Amino acid sequence: MNKKKIFNDPVYGFTSIPHGIIFDLIEHPYYQRLRRISQLGLSHYVYPGALHTRFHHCLGAMHLMTQAIETLKSKDVEISKKEARGALIAILLHDIGHAPFSHALEHTLVNVHHEELSELFMQKLNEEFKGKLDIAIQIFQNKYPKKFLHQLVSSQLDMDRMDYLNRDSFFTGVSEGVIGYDRIIKMLTVKNNELMVEEKGIYSVEKFLIARRLMYWQVYLHKTVLAAEQMLIRTLKRAKELAQQGVELEASEGLKFFLYENITLKDFKKNRNVLLDKYASLDDVDILSALKNWSNHNDYVLSFLSKRIIERKLFKIKMQNEPFKSDYVKDLRHMIVNNLPKGRSEALDYLVFEGKESNSAYTTNKDEIKILYKNGKVVPMSDASDHGVQPKIITKHYICYPKY
Repeated sequence: MNKKKIFNDPVYGFTSIPHGIIFDLIEHPYYQRLRRISQLGLSHYVYPGALHTRFHHCLGAMHLMTQAIETLKSKDVEISKKEARGALIAILLHDIGHAPFSHALEHTLVNVHHEELSELFMQKLNEEFKGKLDIAIQIFQNKYPKKFLHQLVSSQLDMDRMDYLNRDSFFTGVSEGVIGYDRIIKMLTVKNNELMVEEKGIYSVEKFLIARRLMYWQVYLHKTVLAAEQMLIRTLKRAKELAQQGVELEASEGLKFFLYENITLKDFKKNRNVLLDKYASLDDVDILSALKNWSNHNDYVLSFLSKRIIERKLFKIKMQNEPFKSDYVKDLRHMIVNNLPKGRSEALDYLVFEGKESNSAYTTNKDEIKILYKNGKVVPMSDASDHGVQPKIITKHYICYPKY
């Protein structure tokens, strides 16, 4: 069977699957699950076209990795066939541990980071594929001697970020996220075992960093998206609270398991195979189905939140640079209590809530993007940019409450 297939990516056009093992990994049920994990959570409530999946994204990131490896090899960077295959597998599987609705429900159903789960999935797959993922896992863990291969997978200028900015911009229609990914890749090089960008690529990198900052506040942390996802988080939190009290909830077998059990990373490592299979049975479909069922549950909070999400009757959200004054919050809570049915005051903490979101498009704390000048000098991006990059963290405070 010919496993060197091609697929038509809406962002990049026709792209190819370069290795037979890549095809086999894509065909695996663990990877096929990513078709049912939305890339942008509930962002389609604001941007109707944002219905693409982690499946799309990981294939796109792998395509960019192929281009990056070809570019580096053309500049006499030594990358063997096994190393190239390892880097492609690492980027292909980097998001395989994502929870339903991607980041929205991370740490909600299970208090484990998706990268830790991705690593466990890769280890299990490595056993199934008789050790053929050894190099990929080392690259993913940043334990492989050639550091630049890990930087292609995870850094401030990796193929992951390059694809999701390009792809999310495409599907949301937010043109501010468009980046010159092809030029950046052509400008990549390696010196002293580190990934760098040639001097000619400085402005393309600046555009990349600006695009990332704009996409965070315009898409990823858009206030209406934030309201919807916070409602979803609190719905699952309430469901888990009821489950722990022994209340019967309609849900799929996989979702029920994680609602009624408190599974930690330690549990995953101890009983890896069984728990990964249970986790792999979870996707967006389980959550949506549960929300539809819970819309008629006799618990006021659960039914209220579930129905509001399903019908897109989202909470009002206000955002500002400073924390909200206590008197304002107190008055708001009093107003919502007056609108609640009698005896439902316990719902207040689920219906009026505060929080904050922070983002930094670039950080100088570690792993700065390095610029390689023609004279051999290496300068961090924060010093190389003529127009300056913004390493500072921007924090915004928000408060959510239902509209009556």
